[in-house]
Amino acid sequence: MVVKFGVPPEGEKIRSLVEERLKQAMIENGAKVTVDWRGEQKHLHVISMPVDMLYFNPDTHRIRAQRTLDPKRSRALEVEPWSEAAQAYLHYLLSRSPSNPNQVDPDYTALQGELEDFGQKEPGIISPDGILVDGNTRCAALRDLGIKDIRVGVLPSDTSRSDINNVELALQLRRDKRRDYSYINRLIAIEEQLAGGRREEDVARDFNIKTRTLHQDRWVYQLINDAIERSIGANGVGLRLVDFEDHQEKLRELHRDYTQLAKTDPDAAEQLKESRLAMVVLNYPKTTVRLAEADFHTRYLDERLPDELRPTAQDSAAMPIPGLPGVAVPDATALVKTTRALTDALLQAKAVAQAGEKLGPSAITDADSVIKSARKTFDVAVKMAGQNAQLQKRQVAVPERLTDAADYVNQCAAEFAQAKAKRALDEDAFDDALLTLRASLARLARQAGRTFSSPGDGVAWLLDATRES
Repeated sequence: MVVKFGVPPEGEKIRSLVEERLKQAMIENGAKVTVDWRGEQKHLHVISMPVDMLYFNPDTHRIRAQRTLDPKRSRALEVEPWSEAAQAYLHYLLSRSPSNPNQVDPDYTALQGELEDFGQKEPGIISPDGILVDGNTRCAALRDLGIKDIRVGVLPSDTSRSDINNVELALQLRRDKRRDYSYINRLIAIEEQLAGGRREEDVARDFNIKTRTLHQDRWVYQLINDAIERSIGANGVGLRLVDFEDHQEKLRELHRDYTQLAKTDPDAAEQLKESRLAMVVLNYPKTTVRLAEADFHTRYLDERLPDELRPTAQDSAAMPIPGLPGVAVPDATALVKTTRALTDALLQAKAVAQAGEKLGPSAITDADSVIKSARKTFDVAVKMAGQNAQLQKRQVAVPERLTDAADYVNQCAAEFAQAKAKRALDEDAFDDALLTLRASLARLARQAGRTFSSPGDGVAWLLDATRES
């Protein structure tokens, strides 16, 4: 059975006005807008409607993650979605930055400027009862600008809640000039599609991504939800989905490196995951997060951790398998547990630091102190890891340069033969280039001669080849 929205308070009045204006639009054979409707293309007549008469869609995926920021107001959206308070909350969220709802979204400000300067270019979509299916943000911006009307296409009279969600999603995935869903809201939309029984292949195709990318995003979404659960301490506060909004690339890279390492060393993969998740919590940039390898905790962090951040010693244990008496498998290693315990502490401290009025000032001050102490310790560890990475890069750079040079010489030999066969060889230029190569090899030989007291075969050849006769 198809679930339908409850009719908004002014639904019948809106439907009557919509029908009246649709009749006139049909007579005039006016503008139309095309949508994907139950597996086929449908052309909807466009009419003009008062912006203050329409209702924001409580189910819109554009602010699905952000609506949970205020549990009380979010609950009002579920119980009384058409109430003035609920609709005001939606209006507020539609204008806010996805990653920081305390700030106005720059894209929203740009949209207002565009609407004010050029007017509405693309029509929105509404249900016959006046629920905005597409154009929620545009309607909010028009209201804020004091513009009275919005052009909209109207869905058929039997539109259901499922239809509204499907049309909204299909329009979003066209990738036209609409503002994209934020990363987290996109992940939520994918999970909802899969929860509805759709195949991964079909969902990936609809979202214009490869199935491999869909698996990656699902792994990231599960990691985020797990991190949120781990962030909830005895005080009951925890992190929120929006707290991970700006970390898309960091988490995708984490998935790539984690899955690759897990094939050969699952425990090392877990240590890498925990260290990088801790650095995401501390808001390090992507290039810095990459420095955390599997040994980051033991090699750079452990001995530098202050007492308030040092996890208690963890023991490895055996875990019983339900239904198989006497059979157990090894639990995570003590090292993995220790690394995870530090990440848990940082997750919970970050949740408290962001709790605002939910907790007392002293708790927030203590949490801020923990975060600052952690950041100071991680800064030193990151610097050490970065220096080591640069050293390793320099160690491999010299032989790689020679290998590249050898490839060029081999290519030169092949092209030399072709040029000779075609009588296209510039012998003087070739001779000059060889003299340049000899001078370069001589400089390299001088460096090698000062470095190696007992040269190997390669260095010995270089010294002999460049020795002046």
